[in-house]
Amino acid sequence: MPYHLQHNRPGCACGRSTRLSARRSCGFTLIELLVVVAVAFIMASWAIPGLQAFTARHQVTTEVLRLRTALAQARNTAVARRTTITVCPSQDRETCLADWSAPLLIIEGRAAGGTRKANEPILKVLDAGEVESVNFRNDYRVIRFPASGWPRGYNGTFTICGKHGRAAQVVMSNLGRVRQEGATGCQTP
Repeated sequence: MPYHLQHNRPGCACGRSTRLSARRSCGFTLIELLVVVAVAFIMASWAIPGLQAFTARHQVTTEVLRLRTALAQARNTAVARRTTITVCPSQDRETCLADWSAPLLIIEGRAAGGTRKANEPILKVLDAGEVESVNFRNDYRVIRFPASGWPRGYNGTFTICGKHGRAAQVVMSNLGRVRQEGATGCQTP
């Protein structure tokens, strides 16, 4: 290759005119590539557990917000419409389950017997949670808010169990007020 073409090749910073020095200055050596791959591997192995812990915390926090939203909206709607509003976890939008991580239905009506009747409209559906489990006391399948907004008899604690031991509790009082408490681990109720 003529000197003027070798010296001005695109993408290479060739400062010398010999072919050997032109080849070396235009790329990486195998050792340089191995060092970069090793450093990238070390950084990834350090960052992945932190990312998994962050994701687990985020899923539990999202589940707490989902439950609080459903309960507050049901309570407020019951008071505003002066009627009974029911919160019910359901996969098929008909039968209420004891698995509170399933999609949550906010129903206008009682959903007596844990089944939504055809004349009981669904006001809102909140998507299923991403945590491992959500348990409510004694495997209750519904929470009813009468026109007063006070769900007497339905007070209790939701235990949210996420991945990597992440947990939280959502406590609902007799007056329908909801608060969050931290949990150290997941126990079955």
